[in-house]
Amino acid sequence: MGDDTTMGPSVADGLKRVTRALPAGRDRPGQQAMAEAVASAIAEGRHLVVQAGTGTGKSLGYLVPAILARRRVLVATATKALQEQLIDHDIPLLERSLGVGFRAALLKGRSNYLCKAALADVEHQAAQGVLAAGAGFGDQPLTGERLDEVVSWAHRTISGDRSDAPSAIGDREWARLSVGVGECPGAGRCSFAEGCFAERARAEAAEADVVVVNTHLLGLDLASGGAVLPHHDVVVIDEAHAFEDIAADTLGLRLGPGRLDHVLGGVRSLFTADHPAATALARAADRLRTTLGDMAGERVDPRSEGLALVLLGCSEAVAEALVAARSLDLAGSTEAGSRRDRLVQLASGLLDDLRSIGELDDDEVAWVEDGQSPALRVAPVDVGDRLATRLFSSTPDGAAPATVILTSATLAVGGSFSSLVGRLGLDRTTVAWDGLDVGSPFDYPDQALLYCAAHLPDPRARDFEPAMLDEMESLMRAAGGRTLALFTSRRAMEAAARHLGDRVPFRVLVQDELSRPVLHRSFLEDETSVLLATMGFWQGFDAPGRTCSLVVIDRLPFSRPDDPLVEARRQAATRARKNAFAEVDLPRAAVLLAQGAGRLIRSSDDRGVVAVLDGRLATASYRWDLVRSLPPMRRTKDRDEAIGYLTALRDGASTGPPH
Repeated sequence: MGDDTTMGPSVADGLKRVTRALPAGRDRPGQQAMAEAVASAIAEGRHLVVQAGTGTGKSLGYLVPAILARRRVLVATATKALQEQLIDHDIPLLERSLGVGFRAALLKGRSNYLCKAALADVEHQAAQGVLAAGAGFGDQPLTGERLDEVVSWAHRTISGDRSDAPSAIGDREWARLSVGVGECPGAGRCSFAEGCFAERARAEAAEADVVVVNTHLLGLDLASGGAVLPHHDVVVIDEAHAFEDIAADTLGLRLGPGRLDHVLGGVRSLFTADHPAATALARAADRLRTTLGDMAGERVDPRSEGLALVLLGCSEAVAEALVAARSLDLAGSTEAGSRRDRLVQLASGLLDDLRSIGELDDDEVAWVEDGQSPALRVAPVDVGDRLATRLFSSTPDGAAPATVILTSATLAVGGSFSSLVGRLGLDRTTVAWDGLDVGSPFDYPDQALLYCAAHLPDPRARDFEPAMLDEMESLMRAAGGRTLALFTSRRAMEAAARHLGDRVPFRVLVQDELSRPVLHRSFLEDETSVLLATMGFWQGFDAPGRTCSLVVIDRLPFSRPDDPLVEARRQAATRARKNAFAEVDLPRAAVLLAQGAGRLIRSSDDRGVVAVLDGRLATASYRWDLVRSLPPMRRTKDRDEAIGYLTALRDGASTGPPH
């Protein structure tokens, strides 16, 4: 690890060195307990589950002991914000203050890096005047000055990272300038391998002691049998409450007409636009697009006659393209050979996925994902067996697995880790695990009030929405704006936006009317503003200070009854003679509710109210599982008490909830 071979400090001393370097450095007992537990887990080869409440400083709680153990560490995060915090703040702090030399790297998926072979392909097509429609920046074609801009950047850039590109590039445009794992033929078969940005990033990560990735990339590595990420001794999965759904995504498959269109583009770059393989692909993509559009949002069986015939047509068209590409004699043509190799790789991967979809296992579920471009999704109903084998257990050759640290502010349900451990398969391995809740340094009983509007109608009743909106407006007025309103559906958010309209004397910000960074900045800069948002803002949104004195949650965040994956999980629980609601719906709702409520108190100076406008939090038989999953705020059902506290906060006359 680095060039420092001397014995480093103890974990306790290391934390002290780091915290002394912070502007407001102070000892945090929870952080110290977490760090000692991480050190023990690494030393003993045990896995660890750590719930570390907001303000614990959990990133230092796992980084310090992992670095001092001189182990190669992989840190996987679910959000870009946490990646940036680690790379831009936490790791540089450790490099300056820990007193131990180490190297760190950020590694992204291959498609985040410019592919020089793909750029050469675009240049070639532009020179021939056959560049496909849509290959541009926004509405501007990627030719002339715009193409020159990209080429110039490609010569200057060190990283080739999309985030460093000279202009904002849309997804469709970037797809022409990059390749995914399934399209890259590998460094050994690419004429541009020597200057490949993705390979350079992988090489730097292979030499690093700490590698930061997103959890999606970790999932792809598990799906590939370890072919994506460099070797590591310790895996830290931060924001682990989101890991089950990410694992289901990456261990499954996604097939949309866009994947056939991508193969079609490769065929047209090698042959004429009316080549039989191109015609067959275009026809298959159109038929798939129509079929999936008619099934949007539905759970499906890919083996059923109608869908099976469409998928068979896709397989035949892709196979035809693959045969044509492999039979092409391109001796002496380096660029065309590179395009052919990429097409072969892309078509082969798609053909494998089409075959897998047609052989759906009993433990998998398929559905058509709704959206602008419907796609067929296949996912394991239970990721636990696969994670137990690929992540938590010894390797087939008997080697010990990497030590896995699962951490988040919200992992326990009703005070227990059993739900998480069961869903992730940690209880299906012979490797031992420990669980620890280190709490939070915040004084929640003094800083926050949990208000349940128990007097409102049942959320399933017709008169709930107007009553809920009136209640929300009253709370916002008492707070003087300063509200983050979280909704369980887009429809409810839009209804609130219409209701508030010109009725409230402060700015109302609505998700998707501005970009997320602009919304975040506007909410922070305008203290009295109100932000209305859906599920994307329940997690990872940070707004400390008076600008967020009130978090309103419209109803308990239970999954839709017709969510295909959740429905399949319920059915699996029922077959196992378990209570589907308690096994599937309740744990998910508890974690989401805790995540949403966690947006309120972000620093030791914050004060405010979490208002849940769903009376079931006060009356349902399962209410204590939800309440015990929340931070230990003072609780009330008294509307006047909540209004009075918000008014006092607004007027600067309160330092804590009324007792």
